[in-house]
Amino acid sequence: MLEYAAYGLVLFSLGMYVVLDGYDLGVGMLSLVAKPERRREYGEIVATAWDANESWLILAGVVLWAGLPGAYAVVLPGVYLPLIVMLVSVILRGLGLEMHSAAGRYRRGWALLFGGASLAATVCQGLVLGAVLTGPRQRAGAFHGGAFDWFTLYGVLCAVGLVLVYLLAGAAWLQDKTEAWSRPAGRRTGRSLLVATAVMALVLALLLPGADPQQFQLGQPVRAVLFWLAVGVAAVAGAVAWYGFGRRPDWRPFAAVATMTASGLLGLAVGSLPVVVPPGLTVHQAASPHSSQLFLVLGVGLCMPFVLAYNIYAWRSFRGKYSEPAESAVPPLPVRGRSLPAATAPSGLPRTIVRRVLLTVLGILATALSQDVFGGVSDLIGPIGVTVLGCTALAAWITGDRRDGRAGSFDADAGTETTS
Repeated sequence: MLEYAAYGLVLFSLGMYVVLDGYDLGVGMLSLVAKPERRREYGEIVATAWDANESWLILAGVVLWAGLPGAYAVVLPGVYLPLIVMLVSVILRGLGLEMHSAAGRYRRGWALLFGGASLAATVCQGLVLGAVLTGPRQRAGAFHGGAFDWFTLYGVLCAVGLVLVYLLAGAAWLQDKTEAWSRPAGRRTGRSLLVATAVMALVLALLLPGADPQQFQLGQPVRAVLFWLAVGVAAVAGAVAWYGFGRRPDWRPFAAVATMTASGLLGLAVGSLPVVVPPGLTVHQAASPHSSQLFLVLGVGLCMPFVLAYNIYAWRSFRGKYSEPAESAVPPLPVRGRSLPAATAPSGLPRTIVRRVLLTVLGILATALSQDVFGGVSDLIGPIGVTVLGCTALAAWITGDRRDGRAGSFDADAGTETTS
């Protein structure tokens, strides 16, 4: 059963990524057709949580690599090119977003980089999805195809469909976070994207039996009920989104689009289980050993609440409509020949050091415990290596804090004072 828990973690992480980073990418693509005065606003909305949203993609990759290495070994070699382009696009997208935000005003080049990289990343994700659904060529549990097997007609259609899904999520998110569109314009844009997404989803569903070497197994009553229940929920959510575009409350379209997307992913998983990579690689065949599964499920299970808490905190902190921040005076830089006062370490610094010492010790103990309990060995790094590594990191941590404390980095008032 642990392999199904790992598979569930992969699905949950991918679902969270598609729902959360999907609207980020959609807003980036919509910025390409927005007016210049709106592009910076779109970027600032995305900048509040884009890095947290992308953490779900990393989590999904880690779980797939450690929990289902058989699937990882078959899928990854077959999609190297689009995956590399996607990762480069994600990096460039973050670069354009942060540089545009730091510029202080609209910069056309950074705005176009953000939008273009968002489009490239989405297209590559759609090509990867198409390659997985059509089944990479494999032999004896290993990829046995060519470097361009991912480029198929169905893969291109998947890329178009994913672009539409992300655009729809982006439009719903913009209605919730901005006043950029009038009610009639938001209704027209959202409903047009919703219709295009529904049509593309229907086309992909009709073409899937011919493109997928593994036929969906809907003969079992429970599987059939779950599949059509997911389809029904997606249809109801689509109707709610249709009604909600251009009407208050503004959060309703995004909630409906997120529900529709999650239902589609669940329906796809229900129809294909226990196969994870067509035509016949099952969860049992792709799973790692029991000890690795146990370590993975417990480790990721302990990390998951923190990732969720960070996302919830970001959403609560930046809830409501976006508004341009008021300009504030930038404190003057120290003049040559003058220096900041030698600030003493604030009273909170000793407690900070104690807390970090405890965290470091707990981290070393957790590493040693995981090697003994789950791996059956304790000499992967060795006791001396673990001790040296921990002490070095701790010394660097405390040294950096003390240096920053002497420089006044912990003192909010020290940066605005100078002495002659």
